Order: sequence, then C-alpha cells, then structure tokens
Amino acid sequence: MPMETADAVVIGAGVVGLAVARALALAGREVIVLEAETAFGTVTSARNSEVIHAGIYYPPGSQRAALCVRGKAMLYGYCASHGVDHRRCGKLVVAANADELPALASLHATAQANGVDDLQWLSAAEAQALEPALHCHGALLSPSTGIIDSHGLMLALLGDAERQGAMLALCSPVLGGRVTPQGIELDVGGDAAMTLRARCVVNSAGLGAPALARRLAGLAASQVPRDHLAKGCYFTLPGSAPFSRLVYPAPGQSSHLGVHLTLDLGGQARFGPSFEWVDQIDYSVDPAGAEAFYAEVRRYWPALADGVLQPGYAGLRPKISGPDEPAADFRIDGPSRHGVAGLVNLFGIESPGLTACLAIAERVAAALA
Repeated sequence: MPMETADAVVIGAGVVGLAVARALALAGREVIVLEAETAFGTVTSARNSEVIHAGIYYPPGSQRAALCVRGKAMLYGYCASHGVDHRRCGKLVVAANADELPALASLHATAQANGVDDLQWLSAAEAQALEPALHCHGALLSPSTGIIDSHGLMLALLGDAERQGAMLALCSPVLGGRVTPQGIELDVGGDAAMTLRARCVVNSAGLGAPALARRLAGLAASQVPRDHLAKGCYFTLPGSAPFSRLVYPAPGQSSHLGVHLTLDLGGQARFGPSFEWVDQIDYSVDPAGAEAFYAEVRRYWPALADGVLQPGYAGLRPKISGPDEPAADFRIDGPSRHGVAGLVNLFGIESPGLTACLAIAERVAAALA
C-alpha cells in the first residue's frame, strides 16, 4: 500500500469535522478530510432537529454548556456573514400543569449559571398571546433559540476550508492506524487505498469515533470510552404549523427532553424525538410509533387531530454513557489527556454538537497549535 504524508487529517466530514477542518486551514495547516461515505454530512449531521440551542439544559461547568453558549454566538455571526439560512424564532418551554412549574424554575437557574440571561417568564395568558394554539400553565421563552439549514452550514464550512487549501476525500474509510515516532499512520480504504502519515489527526468520526480510536495502535485502550447508540424518531405534520416558535415540554427526570415541536425553515412542524437504546444502526421509522406521540403532544397542543402524524426520519446519538449512567459530557481528548502527540479524539459529540461546532473547532485548533 503506497505511503503518503500529510500535515493535518480530519476523519469525518460531518458538521463538526468540517468546522474543525476550516479552523485548522485558517490557522495555516494543510488539511485533508477523510470521509467514508459518498458525500459529506450524511449521518448524524443530516438526522437532527437543526435547532440552534441556547444552552439552558446542560450542567453548569460542563463542556456541553460552555461550548453551546459560545458556539451559539459564533454560529449566529457566521450565518449572518456567510448567508447561511437560519431564523432566530425562539422557543417556549412549557409547564402543562402547576406541578411542572418547579422544573421551569430549575431550568431558569441552570440557564443563568450557564450565562444564558435572556430567558423570560410568561404566564399562561402571555404564552397563549404569542401562540394561540398553545395550552400551558406557564412558560419560559428562550428568544435566542433558533433553527438553521444544516446542509447550507456545512457547504459554507467546506467552502471556507477549501479556499484555504483543504481537500475533501470521499469514500475514504479509515480502517485502522498506528502511532509512530514519525507521526500517526492511517490505513485508508476505498478505491485509492493508501497509508497516510500525518503530523496531527482529529478523530471526528461521530458514531464511529470510539471504534476508530480502538483501531489505533499506540493509544491506550483505557483512553477510549464505551460507545452506546440511542435512536430517536421524528414524525411530521402535513401542511403549515400552528406555531411560529419551537415548543418543548418541561424537562422530567431523565436526560431525554420529551416530545417537542420543532420547525423547519419552510414552516413545517415535526415532533420528536422518541428515545430508544439500540444495538445497531437502523434509520427505519415505524409508523405505529406515532401513537405514543399523541398524548404527549396534546399536553401542550390539545387540538392535534388523530391520525395526522406521518413518519419523518430517525437519527442516532453517539453516546458514551449507557442507560444506567449519568449523561456524559463532551470529550475533546487531546495530547494532554492521552499522551499521543498530534491526536485529538472527539467522543460523545451529540446534541448540542451542531450549535457548538465552531466552538469545538476553536478548542481543537488550540489543542493542536
């Protein structure tokens, strides 16, 4: 197998990988992005709610919180400067009854601890004045929550990176590799199979990041978390939505945020996600799964008619904590953690990874500077 050399290699051309490639290219690195699929951004980055999150749910002091809040500000600025379609539509987090008001108060405190200071308390009447179809006992308005064209964002990130000389190699799966004194060697499959020796490597393989790290000889096995898959299905509402803002139920005891209403930029509503631990990658959506949504949605939208929800799409979260474990934080594992020069592993980059992509890229570039 021929040996080629490279300065910086990013594995995975999802939204985070492309943001990292852009950041490294802008810092003057020569960057190659290796993507196993036939196009960029076809896996997790194409199967999410496309929400720009405010940063109100994540534990204070966590990387998820800090990177979401910084990433949100960076992302709105980037969308404005690069013409990426988005809308700062806002979100209502609603208490369906008085018993859920303490959960909103707790959420408000978490948001303030994370530096999100724009939440507004609304009475039921005030919330219904904004959204007449809504039923609630009270709500929190998050005006800095928005929606974005994730494909348009990835096109812009790739364009920036390529203008700085970065190269995207599709159909180029990384089969394994090894740490050597001369650099990190990667065995790349596909039609143009080769061994690629790089000064630095960023493992941004999403769902496959832990498995890829385990195939890298010279990285201690103790530095690679166990990977878990959580599946979520979305169902769509035909026609125009009865809401102009996103609607989320008050958070419960689990890390799952419940069945919420999100909007796309065309104004269509979708409901989800469901939540199910799974053992393998499967993007099928069972139409019968909609039945469990009706009671949940009617808690805040009583007028939802029977039988109208249609199967939409499914996504998988790249989790590194299992069913009986506390939700794991993002892991941006650089040389200071694992001891391998030039290597950064990105583990557990689930929601709000889209919102945080530019801030994650900033952190990765700093770790490799």
